[in-house]
Amino acid sequence: MSIAVPGHAASRSTLGRLTSYGRYAVASGYNHQAPRSARLLQTQSSTADNVPLRKQLKAEAKKKKSNKKAIDVSDTINPIDDARLHNWELTAFQKGTLLPAIRAALALRCHIQNRSQFDRKHYFYADQPAGYQITQYYQPFATNGTLVLHDHDGIAVEDGDSVHVGIKQVQLEQDTAKTILQPPSEAMLDFNRVGHPLIEIITLPQIHHPQTAAACVKKIQALLQAVNAVTTGMEFGGLRADVNVSVRPRELDRAPVDGHVHPGQVQLGQRTEIKNLSSIKAVEDAIIAERNRQISVLEHGGSIEGETRGWTLGASETIKLRGKEGEVDYRYMPDPDLGPLFIGDDLVTDMTKKLPQLPDQIVEELVQEQGLTIKDAKTLIELNDGERLDYFDLVCQELAALKDSSNLNLESRKKTTVTIANWVLHEMGGILSARSIAFSPDRVPSRDLAYIIMMLEGDKITGRTAKQLFARRFDGDARYVKTIIDQENLLLEPLSDKQYTAMAHDLLERHPAVAAAIRKGQTGKLAFFVGQMMRKGEGKVVARKAEATLRHVLEIPVQ
Repeated sequence: MSIAVPGHAASRSTLGRLTSYGRYAVASGYNHQAPRSARLLQTQSSTADNVPLRKQLKAEAKKKKSNKKAIDVSDTINPIDDARLHNWELTAFQKGTLLPAIRAALALRCHIQNRSQFDRKHYFYADQPAGYQITQYYQPFATNGTLVLHDHDGIAVEDGDSVHVGIKQVQLEQDTAKTILQPPSEAMLDFNRVGHPLIEIITLPQIHHPQTAAACVKKIQALLQAVNAVTTGMEFGGLRADVNVSVRPRELDRAPVDGHVHPGQVQLGQRTEIKNLSSIKAVEDAIIAERNRQISVLEHGGSIEGETRGWTLGASETIKLRGKEGEVDYRYMPDPDLGPLFIGDDLVTDMTKKLPQLPDQIVEELVQEQGLTIKDAKTLIELNDGERLDYFDLVCQELAALKDSSNLNLESRKKTTVTIANWVLHEMGGILSARSIAFSPDRVPSRDLAYIIMMLEGDKITGRTAKQLFARRFDGDARYVKTIIDQENLLLEPLSDKQYTAMAHDLLERHPAVAAAIRKGQTGKLAFFVGQMMRKGEGKVVARKAEATLRHVLEIPVQ
C-alpha cells in the first residue's frame, strides 16, 4: 500500500509510504531565486501569500488571542468565564496547504478528485494527544498516479532500464509528534509539529529491491522540490518516509507479480512498518535490516507479527515500537468539523498549465539540447536543492549576453554549454571542497564566471589564469574580473605558429618513445606533451593550439 521493495536472497516484497509535511508557503509556495522561467510559479496573489503557513498560523493565533482578551465579558451573551473555553475553536481547513498539495499530485501524474472527504482515524498513542488523526484515507483528493524510475535514477541492476511505480493516492493529513528513540527502552516526544498539515503519498507494492526503494524516495523528493511542494530535503526535515517491509518464500516456479516476474508465491507476506526514516540512506539500510530480520525469524520457525518498528541510523536491526492495528481497529469516521473539500476543474487546468519543469524534462533538455551527460545533468539538478542549476542557467544567460552566439552552429553552442557545466560543477565543486564552504551563487557572481569563460574561449587568457581569476573572486577580491586582468597584465601574449612548432619538435626529440607510441595509435599520451608545452610556455600556451600543433607535427588526424 506504499513504496514496495523486495530483493536478493529470498524473494522479498517491501511496501513503503512517503510522507512530505508541513511548512508549505501559502498560495505561491516557497519561491526559489531561479532564473529558469519555466520553473517559476505564477500563482502569487498578495504579499501575505509569501508567509510560511507555520508562521502565519502562529500570527493568526496571537491575533485571535489578543482579540478575545479585548472583548468585555459583560458584553457577551454568556457571562460564564471558563478559562478552558477561551482558546477553544473548531478545526478549520487551511487553504494555503492545498495549492502545494495539488502541485505535488500533478507532478506524480495523479487524478485530482473534484470532491474529497476528511476522516478521523482513532488510535491511542503518545505521539497523538487528541486520540485521533485527521486524514483522507477513504476519499483522498488525488488518486492513481505514476512514477517512472530510470536506470540513471539509481535503481537496482536487477530492475533493468526502468521501473513504473503506481501512486495509490495522495492525501491531506495532520502531523503527529516526532518520536526520538533513547536506547535501550526510552523515547522522547517532540510535539512542535502536532496538528500541522502534511500530504502523504502512498505507493503501490511495485518495488522489489532496497536500492530501488531509495531511488524512488529520492526522485519523489526531487519532484516535490521542483514544484515547490516542500521547502527542503529529507536531511533537514522537509519530508520523511515510512516503509512497509514483507518477505515471501522463493520457489522454483515463476509467477508474475504486479507486472514483474518474480519467483515464489504471488501473495505478499505479513508486513511491518518502519516509521520516520529521515534520509535516503536510512531508507535503504532500514529495509535491508528488516528484510534480513524477517528472513531469520521465518527460517527459525517463527512468524512475522504486524507491528510498527523504529530505525536508528547506523543500527544493525530495527526496534519494535508498538503492535500494528488493523484497519477496522482505527474506527474511521467522517470528521464532524471539516466538510467535504471541493476542487474545481478550472483550478486543476490552470495549475497544470503553470506547473514548472519536472526533473526528467530538465534532464532531457540538458542532455539533448545542451550536450551535457546524464550524470552531469542529474548532478546539476540535485545539488543544493536546485540552486546549482539556477546558477548554471544564469551563467549561460550572461555569456550569451556578452557575446553574439547567434551565428554559432549547434555543436559550438553545446561545447560552450558543456564548458559552463564543467566550471559550475567541477571547478566550483573543487574549490568548495578545498575550503569546506557551502555553495552560494554570490561567491562568484554569474556575470564574472561568464566573462572568465568568454576570455578563455577567445584565447585571451590561459586555463591557469582563468582558474586563478575564479579563485580570487571566490576568496573575496571585490574587483571586476576585467579590472584584475588589466591591472595585473594577465592577458595572454600569443605565441607565433613557428614558436609552437619549435616547442613541439623539441619535446618529440626529448621523448621519442612517447612520440612513437602516439604514432601507433595511443593518442591519449598527447596530454603529456600538451602539459609539457604549457609548462614550458609559462602561461602563454593555449592548450587547444598546442594539441593541434602536436597532431600536425606527428601527422595524426586533427579532431
